[in-house]
Amino acid sequence: MIKKLLIGFSLLMVQGLRGPEPAWAQGTSSKLAQQKPESSLSRYYDPNAGLSADEAVAYALLHNGELAALRHEVEATRGLVQQASLRPNPQLEIERKEQINGSDNGTMVGAMLPLELGGRRSSRILVARRESEMKQSLLADRERLLAAEVRAKFGEALGELLKLGFTEDLLLTTDEGYRLVAARVTEGRTAPLEQNMVLVEVNRIRSMRESNEGNVEVAMLELRNLVGMHPEEPLRLRGNLDHLIEPLPSVAISTEVALRERPDVQAARALETLAEARIEQARSEGRLDASLTGKYELMNFGFPQRGLNSSGQLVPIQGRFHSLAVGITLDLPVRNRNQGVVAAAVAERAAATQRREFAELTVRREVASAFARHQRAARAAEIYRVGVQGQANANLDVVRQTYELGSKTLLDVIAEQRRFIEVQTGYIEALVNTYQARVEIKRATASPNAVKR
Repeated sequence: MIKKLLIGFSLLMVQGLRGPEPAWAQGTSSKLAQQKPESSLSRYYDPNAGLSADEAVAYALLHNGELAALRHEVEATRGLVQQASLRPNPQLEIERKEQINGSDNGTMVGAMLPLELGGRRSSRILVARRESEMKQSLLADRERLLAAEVRAKFGEALGELLKLGFTEDLLLTTDEGYRLVAARVTEGRTAPLEQNMVLVEVNRIRSMRESNEGNVEVAMLELRNLVGMHPEEPLRLRGNLDHLIEPLPSVAISTEVALRERPDVQAARALETLAEARIEQARSEGRLDASLTGKYELMNFGFPQRGLNSSGQLVPIQGRFHSLAVGITLDLPVRNRNQGVVAAAVAERAAATQRREFAELTVRREVASAFARHQRAARAAEIYRVGVQGQANANLDVVRQTYELGSKTLLDVIAEQRRFIEVQTGYIEALVNTYQARVEIKRATASPNAVKR
């Protein structure tokens, strides 16, 4: 579409300054007019091997640095889920006692196993899973937004390319008109003032072209940054501004799909369920808990006196004692039942509910706004195409013919040409606005699966 549009523009521009160049006019152009502008579109646009909008989105989803960081964060939450599911380790205590300046000694080995009563473990696992789900939804939402940003920047770059191609073709035809007028001045058939007037117009269009190419370069650099390319990497685009041509569903259906599938709404709902899980976790940590304990002790104990053994011999009084104890340690929630944490978690759930409701309201507004914008943008582009562009072309053709007949001046032709340039620029902007409105609809209604095409 771009090439066809540019060719159409070039055939319409400045025809009043063109025509079959007579033999006497050849070789008489000035040094400025001899500088034939070379099209730079091939540096940015390749209809066969260039990058399409869908390919740019796919590349961005794989290479964007921010998404890569978010994926690592999601992977970290999976590790936290695994950690939350692990049971607490048993505790082992070993103690050795030695009497100073004596022979008494003792050895004690004890162990304790926490039981995690009151649903502590299950509530901890649930909180970790809800946090992981929320992070995954936030990642999907960032993918949705990035896809829309890439498509929007892609459309902006295509629009700037259209303007650049239009300006380059306009510059080419104006250069040819300048050479014709210069030849007529040399032959004495036209006043030198007309040559200077056309020269001013040539230089003005040259300035326009430089500004257009600067806009293209900036848009391409911003697109590279979005998709994860380095500024020096080669990038050419392909496609046109009307490639988003699939039929649109109704506003009601789109709103229903968005409320069900949009990842930011899913993230808001996940935050709400996370707050509920934290309430249960806070309550479980305020309930009765217990730990099993066990202890074995060996004591060597004696006195400095001597006594008789079973054989009637005097031996030191010494005893070796073994003891075993088992028990349970209770954590009694008498004073601290985690009341403050529970109250904070309840408040967080209320805040999460408000955020979820506001997110759903925002979705409804964004979908309705996107459809309204698209409807108006499409109408504006159609009015330009049917009721403005063709009439502007006809007006320029009439002024050209009257100029050839001597009823109009060169100033009239230049003025009409400038109005035609304004019309064509406005038409391109209308096409870009329509494209961006379609992108906005996709952004407002897209689910994670919808952007990974």
